[in-house]
Formats: sequence, structure tokens, C-alpha cells
Amino acid sequence: MKNWTRAALGLAVPAAAVAGYAAATTANPDPFFPPIPVMLKRFADLWLFEHLPTDVVPSLRNFAAGYAIALTLGLLAGILVGRIRWLKEMAEPLIHFGRSVPPIMLIPPLVLVLGIGDASKVFVIALGAVFPVLLTTVDGMRQVDPALLDMSRSIGLGRVQTLRRIVLPAASPAIYGGAQTGLQVALILMVSSEMVAATHGIGYMTMQAQATFNAPSVWAGILLLAVLGFLINAAFTLVRNRALAWHTGRAAAYAAA
Repeated sequence: MKNWTRAALGLAVPAAAVAGYAAATTANPDPFFPPIPVMLKRFADLWLFEHLPTDVVPSLRNFAAGYAIALTLGLLAGILVGRIRWLKEMAEPLIHFGRSVPPIMLIPPLVLVLGIGDASKVFVIALGAVFPVLLTTVDGMRQVDPALLDMSRSIGLGRVQTLRRIVLPAASPAIYGGAQTGLQVALILMVSSEMVAATHGIGYMTMQAQATFNAPSVWAGILLLAVLGFLINAAFTLVRNRALAWHTGRAAAYAAA
């Protein structure tokens, strides 16, 4: 199937949904479901000009900082836990216990300790996004072919070289999968943390609009989050596809054989 055909099929359902919404809101006006032109105008007025530097930029900064911390800690901890048997046996129950606690539930105590500033939001984002990266890194380490490890020992590779040349490349598909899941979790927590205790941000502005029954602003906030989520995921997918081009090519060769 050609790329343009796949794109057309992928856009068919969203286009039909938008057309149906436009027809419904035009025929039967509803204060809680504004017409698309009203929604787009509010989106432009609110997010492209007035609140871009005061709310959108701080939210994205917290998102980037929290995700970077989660990615770094999750990868480092996953490598250690995946490679050191006694550490894995000791840490695995704690990891599964920690990931079972919803990060949103930690927002109130963190606000008490860190305040309503950006520090508590970055901490919540990092805490929620770290577990997908950590768990998939550990799982990726387990899936390394033992024959590759035997080969590395037979040719005299040290631990660091084995990790860099054998283990990490073999585990990278799983690691990128966890990093992409962590990206989605970080975006959700960015908004959630701003809805509970904040003075600015996308989540805060959307909740303020909901509290005042400002439906166009609510829908404009939802539209902004959808656009941001799509663009962030598209950028990550581009990076992942470039980094894993060797893996995709090998899988295609095996399928054709």
C-alpha cells in the first residue's frame, strides 16, 4: 500500500468526525459545543498570542525537564537492574510497588512539600514517566540473545564494550518503546499536575475555563493538547525510526526470506 493511500485511509475517520461535528453544531447550536470557527478563533486568540509565553511555554518546559529526568534515570537504573542479578532480585518488588502508585495521588503531598511552583510538577512528571522506561529497559536486557553474549566473551570484549556494542543495540527496540510510552505519560501528567494546584499552565487555564463555563476556551485547550501530543509523538517517531533503521531493515529482510 502506498504512503498516500495509507494517509488517506488514516484521515478518513477524523475528517468524517469533524464534518459530522460541524454539521451538528451548525444545525443545532449548543453553548457547550461551539461551532468549529468559534473554536478555532478562540484557539488562535488564547494560545497563539495571549497565553503562549505565560502558560504554554512553562508547561512545555516542565514537560521537557520531567521527561528528561525520567529518561535518564529510567535508562541508567534499567541497565543496572537488568545487568546485575542480585540488584534485580532486590529492586524488582520495589519497582512494581512504586509503579502501582498513581502519580496523580502524589500531587497533594508534593505540593505541601515543594509548593505550587514548577518543582512539584517536574517531580510528578518524572516520577510517572520513569517506570515505563525502567521496566522496558530491564525487559530489553533480558531478551538479549545469549549467543551474542557468549560471542562477546569469546572475542574478549569487556563489560563496558559488551554493554555498548551488544546489549544496548539488542535492547534498543524495547527501550524506545518504553520511552514512547513514558512520553505519553509525561504529557498526561503535565496537564494533570496543573489542574490540581497551579497558577499558570495549559491545565490551569483549561480548568479555569471549565469552572466559568467557557466552552470555547475548554475546547481550545483540548485542541491545543491534541496538537501538541501529535507533534511531540511525530517528532519522537522520526527519531526512533532513524535510530532503529538497522532493526527495521533486518526485520524486513527476515520477512522477505
